[in-house]
Amino acid sequence: ETIEQTAELVDAAGGRGIAVRVDHLVPDEVRALVARIADEQGVLHVLVNDIFGATRIEWNKTVWESELEYGLHMLRLAVDTHVITSHCALPLLLATPGGLVVEVNDGTAEYNDRRYRNSFFYDLAKAAVQRMGFSLGHEVRPHGATALSLTPGWMRSEAMLDEFGVT
Repeated sequence: ETIEQTAELVDAAGGRGIAVRVDHLVPDEVRALVARIADEQGVLHVLVNDIFGATRIEWNKTVWESELEYGLHMLRLAVDTHVITSHCALPLLLATPGGLVVEVNDGTAEYNDRRYRNSFFYDLAKAAVQRMGFSLGHEVRPHGATALSLTPGWMRSEAMLDEFGVT
């Protein structure tokens, strides 16, 4: 869905969806979003980091066969976006006890610990996001908040559909 369609789905479910275009690789854009949330809502109770954005994955290629610039960009999309967003948003979330941070990933710890994900960069990205939930849990706990990693199962993304043809 587009951000506008996602906001409509939130409205249809009884919430209030607000579509805001933000590049989560640009700290100033994320800071502006958090400032807007603070101004308009006053609080942030839940932060869901579910950002990836890779347009393709070089399956079954070694690190030296992979396109280095693209692999590094994929890591930025998968890791830096979560770090930047957490850095900017957590002070607002922690201002009210009981906040929740959710790092969304695919594959469970058990699955990811035992299997190579068929791409050096993809494997590294997924391991890092999983670890972020663990690390953030330790950092926010003393402030009355919780952080965790969540996998909703295999995601029906354009990349997965293109690669595996599943509908």
